[in-house]
Amino acid sequence: QVQLVTSGGGSVQAGGSLRLSCAASGYTYSRICVGWFRQAPGKEREGVAGIGPGAGGSTYYADSVEGRFTISRDNYKNTVSLQMNSLKPEDTGMYHCAADPICARGLWYSMMKADFSYWGQGTQVTVSS
Repeated sequence: QVQLVTSGGGSVQAGGSLRLSCAASGYTYSRICVGWFRQAPGKEREGVAGIGPGAGGSTYYADSVEGRFTISRDNYKNTVSLQMNSLKPEDTGMYHCAADPICARGLWYSMMKADFSYWGQGTQVTVSS
C-alpha cells in the first residue's frame, strides 16, 4: 500500500511563498500520478495541481493558481513538491496530496473527479492579508 506524508504547510502573509512536499513509500514516483487538492471552510474541494506518470510527466494547474504554483517530482527521493509563490488569502485551506498508480483515464480526469487511490493526511496553509 502506498503511504503519503504531507509537509510544508504553515502561515504566511499575502505575497509570500510556501513549498509543500508529498513523500511516498511503497511505490515509485516515476510511474505514479500525483495531485494536490485543497479545501477551505465552506467551500468545495478543488484540484490545484497534478503531475502524470512518465519521464517528466504532464501537468495540470487550476486556473486560479497557474503562473504562481509549480508542481515537480524528485524520483530519487520519491517526492512530489508544490512550490507556491505570490500566495493570496484565497489560497488558504487544507492541502492534501493524492496518488494513483497511473491515472488510467488521464490526469485531467483524475483531477476533475478526485479519482486517486491514496490520500495523504493534509497540511494547513493559511495566507493572511
